[in-house]
Amino acid sequence: MIDTKKIEQIARQVHEAMPKGIREFGEDTEKKVRQVLQAQFSRMDLVNREEFDVQTQVLLRTREKLTLLEQRLTQLETQLAATAAPSAEKPQE
Repeated sequence: MIDTKKIEQIARQVHEAMPKGIREFGEDTEKKVRQVLQAQFSRMDLVNREEFDVQTQVLLRTREKLTLLEQRLTQLETQLAATAAPSAEKPQE
């Protein structure tokens, strides 16, 4: 979820960017902007940077494990093919 302090900062910036006549409606305008931003960000299903970084690290570790497993599988397949080849060459009696 996005940080509420960031939402307040964005709402304040939007409020300050409004023309003076609209800003004179007071804090109510800033509250409404904050509410709209919060609602829109909630609908977007965002994650914070920390969660993103954690999931990135998990993905990297998973990729490393997958690469190792693929190498191991190739190695085992090679060994299996090497042991199966001599027995295939023997004539059956």
